[in-house]
Amino acid sequence: MTEIFRTFNRWYGKIVLDHPVRVLICLMILIVILGYMAKNFRIDASADTLLLENDEDLRYARQVSERYGVHDFLLVAFTPLKGDLFDNENLDTLGRLRDELQAMDWVASVLTILDVPLLESPPISYADISNELPNLKSPTVDKALATIELHESPFYRDLLVSSDMGTTAIVVNIKSDPIYTDLIAERNGYLDQKAEGGLSLQDAQRLDVVIEKIRSHQIRMNEAQHRNIAQIRSILDRYRPEARIFLGGISMIADDMIGFIKRDLKVFGLGVFLLLVFMLGVIFKNVRWIIVPMLCCFLAVVCMMGVLGAFGWDVTVISSNFVSLQLIITLAIVVHLMVRYREFQITRPGADHRALVQETVRSKFVPCLYAALTTIAGFASLLLCDIKPVIHFGWMMSIGILFSLTLTFLLFPSCVVLLKQPNPPTPPKYLRFSLTDFLARLTVSHGTAILVVSVVLSVLTVMGIYRLKVENSFIDYFKKSTEIYQGMAVIDQQLGGTTPLDVILRFEAIDPDVDFAEEDEEFADPFDKLDEEEDPNKYWFIEDRMETIERVHDYLDGLPATGKVLSLATLLKIGRRLNDGQSLDSLEMSVLYSKMPDEYKDLILSPFINFKNNEVRFTLRIIDSMPSLNRNALLHKIDHDLVHQLEIEKGKARLAGMMVLYNNMLQSLFTSQIKTMGVVAMALLLMFLLLFRSVKLALIAFFPNFFSAGAVLGVMGWMNIPLDMMTITIAAISIGIAVDDTIHYIYRFREEIKSDGDYIKTLYRCHNSIGHAMYYTSVTIIIGFSILVFSNFWPTIYFGLFTSLAMLIALVAALTLLPHLLVIVKPFGVRNP
Repeated sequence: MTEIFRTFNRWYGKIVLDHPVRVLICLMILIVILGYMAKNFRIDASADTLLLENDEDLRYARQVSERYGVHDFLLVAFTPLKGDLFDNENLDTLGRLRDELQAMDWVASVLTILDVPLLESPPISYADISNELPNLKSPTVDKALATIELHESPFYRDLLVSSDMGTTAIVVNIKSDPIYTDLIAERNGYLDQKAEGGLSLQDAQRLDVVIEKIRSHQIRMNEAQHRNIAQIRSILDRYRPEARIFLGGISMIADDMIGFIKRDLKVFGLGVFLLLVFMLGVIFKNVRWIIVPMLCCFLAVVCMMGVLGAFGWDVTVISSNFVSLQLIITLAIVVHLMVRYREFQITRPGADHRALVQETVRSKFVPCLYAALTTIAGFASLLLCDIKPVIHFGWMMSIGILFSLTLTFLLFPSCVVLLKQPNPPTPPKYLRFSLTDFLARLTVSHGTAILVVSVVLSVLTVMGIYRLKVENSFIDYFKKSTEIYQGMAVIDQQLGGTTPLDVILRFEAIDPDVDFAEEDEEFADPFDKLDEEEDPNKYWFIEDRMETIERVHDYLDGLPATGKVLSLATLLKIGRRLNDGQSLDSLEMSVLYSKMPDEYKDLILSPFINFKNNEVRFTLRIIDSMPSLNRNALLHKIDHDLVHQLEIEKGKARLAGMMVLYNNMLQSLFTSQIKTMGVVAMALLLMFLLLFRSVKLALIAFFPNFFSAGAVLGVMGWMNIPLDMMTITIAAISIGIAVDDTIHYIYRFREEIKSDGDYIKTLYRCHNSIGHAMYYTSVTIIIGFSILVFSNFWPTIYFGLFTSLAMLIALVAALTLLPHLLVIVKPFGVRNP
């Protein structure tokens, strides 16, 4: 292995150091090509990017959407600033707003309290439901009765109007895109076929084509969606002097999240870049040691954006901070090279400039290479997940690390060789008494205390990790001062909740020997004659089914975490109100179904019953902002109670919807990360064995790395910060950060111990050489990343805080615990006196 690196160093000198201009030209050509490909770089925050592609519940959710015609919509919360909601002036304002929204060409329909049919204002018989039904603006409607009906209606209350009657909802239904719908249907068909028995080569190729078409079409749809959201907001802004207005809906959340990610990439990416420039200037006080490292960092980011554009990997919420991570990794490599070069300037004052650069590269390439490979091993744990954005994030960082390593070892020496040799460094007095000196003395004089503290902290870390929980609350991703949080809070707390959940209940088919038509004949006499071609679905409403549906509905509605619950039972409750408080029997339901206008069926019947499959759908919205909400426990409770409390036959009821899919995603991600930590541990041990060729050294290097990663997770547990799709990647990031310091320190310790065999003196020498590089890198990154706390997006804030914490813990562990373990274990042997 040593001979290989010697050969590499010789050829490296001939190719790179002897021809730096050619190297720079080749690099520029590559960067231009990748920079051009970066035009295809895009951000995607749609819900589909966060789902398990091979999740059986995802296939089922797609079937439910097709059966019940689930479409995208936006929700506007409207609260008048003056007077009562039902004042004529406020209703007129609401009507004007509705008309403006309806006039937009991308809007299919708009539903408000002005448009919904009223059945009790004044009351009508359920037998008269076939007549034209009045609404709030009809001259025959009693507004006082209408207010009571909207407040008490099982359908409208907490859906279109809040319980305090101060806020109303405007439902803006968005036109579906037929091209996109057809592509999604084709893709889902192939995915179902793949899950059931596999695809032929031709079908697999066609699936790839369809997926690429979907991606291309989504780009156009996202652009159109952004314009549409901006358009609706411009309309809403004109009405804000008259009402408190908030916009909600999945499309809005996705668009806003894309906006947050773009803003953070631009503003905080630039902010971190400038802070890093500032810190490099403070530490090194030389323009070249600012320009060269930041050029390496900038070009590495450009290259990665080009790679993402070339592979068609979209940046999602999970991978949104890849730019900052790329800056960290690249800067760490460059700083180690700079510090080592400056050390050689002091220790070899008469050496040739080129020789100094070559010796710098020779001494740092092996530790940097192994540091990169072990960091990749940390991020490789993400590749074992089932979520594509997480897998892509693992690939992004793995490829990005290789780019950073390669680019830095080509660009840095080429630039330094071409520049005039700088004067040897003369650090200011205050830098001579640095943290590294203090930690060296602390380690030597209080090594036992360091071990005791490490053990105590390890115990606390384990306890904190056991306190970790997995949750997913979109509302908590945003600061309370942001409009998106305030809007989601109003909808969540006053208009029935935000997170959708479906419960699908399947019944046995009706016995074909039962003749309901004969029983219906007598009962139908008092009413108008039904159409000659009878709808056989009217006989579906047998009483035991209705009782079961109401029982399940009432159970779901009684759960503390549920907001609005809608189902066929909602129609049954409305029918009871129209029938003087008496429940409708199966024949009366048959008549009600037959006489009900189609537009009313579309509103309160079709979304909740599928005759063909003999099933009904209960739609719930979960109160996402409820502090005590445990989503996974809630889903398990509903599943359990449907069978054991409500006596639904096992297999006849199933949960579906976005809440189930997100919960599956989180549980899968958490489980896979726990399982793959063992794989990562073995990979790191193997890398350490290959690098150090010593079991003792491998074990010594291993502990500080997992201590750093575990400590960050432990802090999250003690602070009750839940693991979610963003924070769950911190373990991989922490390992990737900690391993760099460990490898660089041990590698230098192994070189320095050869001079005198004295572990204490070697410790001091390492702290005052490689320790400075570790210190400069950590302090620069910690201060640079502090700017992320000013984001409005909590995942970005957590990323900045916990990355900084991981850097701090890794630095302290590598300069205290690690050297003390080296001193007491003495893995390099003891020199005989």
